[in-house]
Amino acid sequence: MRRHLNTVYVTSEDAWVRKDGANIVVEVEGVERGRAPIHMIGGIICFTRVGMSPALMAACAETGVAVSFLTPNGRFQARVEGPRSGNVLLRRAQYRAADDAAIALPFVRGIVAAKAVNQRTVIRRALRDHRAGSSATAVAMLEETELRLGDSARRAARETDIASLRGIEGEAAGAYFAAFDHLVRIEGPAFRFAGRSRRPALDRINALLNFLYAMLGHDCRSALESVGLDPQVGLFHADRPGRASLALDLIEEFRPVLADRLALSLINRGQLRANDFIVEEAGAVTLKDDARKAVLVALTERKKEELRHPFLNETVTMGLLPHLQAQLLARHLRGDLDAYPPFIWK
Repeated sequence: MRRHLNTVYVTSEDAWVRKDGANIVVEVEGVERGRAPIHMIGGIICFTRVGMSPALMAACAETGVAVSFLTPNGRFQARVEGPRSGNVLLRRAQYRAADDAAIALPFVRGIVAAKAVNQRTVIRRALRDHRAGSSATAVAMLEETELRLGDSARRAARETDIASLRGIEGEAAGAYFAAFDHLVRIEGPAFRFAGRSRRPALDRINALLNFLYAMLGHDCRSALESVGLDPQVGLFHADRPGRASLALDLIEEFRPVLADRLALSLINRGQLRANDFIVEEAGAVTLKDDARKAVLVALTERKKEELRHPFLNETVTMGLLPHLQAQLLARHLRGDLDAYPPFIWK
């Protein structure tokens, strides 16, 4: 079993990241701020204007540590990678699946059904934990959404057309996010949610979701590369220049588990407040530096939580889920598994 590896997040302005023996060292204005052994790290994500020594880049490429450079809001800028891993036969199988809907269908059906089920679990947990303190209108809305998501999952599980599955996924997402505002327990207008807005985010919750989705996308892309798959060639999301479509495929079943639920916890527990966000005159909303660091700490702790994998029947950390699912997808494409077993959160 692969062990859980940590991710180093470099958020300090004008930081310098270098190699010292077998360690990654982060310095700010010549003062060491952090140090970690390379063999314990699975990825480095650098925000703002971060410099990195060529020696460290080479060491990361050699040991398979993914290095990504992002804007403070999580928008991808660049990535440093070593030689591709895996064998060419696996990638050829992936490309055949991408060009043949009949081969891609089991995977697509699995992730759409699993995403709807996992969204339903978020709703169910909210009803379980907060039903007594919610209005009758909110409870009715959440109960209706729970039923709609269950219906979407059942329809997806028996659908035989990928275009129709895209429609089912869109309907489920629409129902889920229409009810999302009822999952927020904070009173007042600061954390009201009227619907998804991606780039730019137009409210605080969307700013938080977009940032968490970007972090999860990095993990999914690294997981796919680690098992030898090509993150650019998707089976569900259409190929576009510069888009990691297969990583976007893989992220779907994890959004409710690793991002949505964490975002709600941070807001409902008061760990993030209205003044932790910057609201620009044009309406775009972003996280402040200190809030971004708090979110990354919470995400790191979330990844350390353990659960029982429903297919493997083993106890694993949440941080390992993208890698495990990437492995299962590779086994499916190689023909070792008849169908892709998606991750179902219970």
